[in-house]
Amino acid sequence: MLYRYLCVFLTILLAGCGSVEVSSNKAFSPELDPRRFFDGKICADGVVRDFSGEQIRYFNAEILASWNEQGTGKLVEEFRFNDGTEYRTWTLQPVREGGQVVAYRASATDVPQPVLMTFAGNAIHMDYVLNYQTGVDDQGQPETMAISMTDRMYQVTEGVVVNETVMSKFGLDVGQVLLVMRKVEADTRCF
Repeated sequence: MLYRYLCVFLTILLAGCGSVEVSSNKAFSPELDPRRFFDGKICADGVVRDFSGEQIRYFNAEILASWNEQGTGKLVEEFRFNDGTEYRTWTLQPVREGGQVVAYRASATDVPQPVLMTFAGNAIHMDYVLNYQTGVDDQGQPETMAISMTDRMYQVTEGVVVNETVMSKFGLDVGQVLLVMRKVEADTRCF
């Protein structure tokens, strides 16, 4: 019995050490430049699965992305799930080295700490904690649960990005979000 618990503990420990660096995608194309892809209107469609892989929700989303003169980006997201609507706004601040943007510091309305958005080749990586609203308390105040998100995006053809997000709590996978994002014309309907 002790051997079984030790094996489970080591498996969890080793799984945390297996993180793939975004730089391993440097040779892949088409290049996924956050400023170029997240500019204008983007439609997305996806599913949310629980820890066992069973679909628990599905959604369509619209992202309106823009950049100011200082190179700061804003992503205004609306998600229409089969059971409700959610909103999130991301702000992307450029991180420069030698005058060149090498990453973005990303912050969002329900992400308590800014995180680093790294990119190379056809990929973008972000790891962050999301304060997911689970309901409201007796006084009408939002109740939230902190969930760790491991977000991986890959541009598979020009203007199309596949996104996989693993959700975890206490180091254990609790679910996954799979979605496809595509750049569209401003008059395209996402819903």
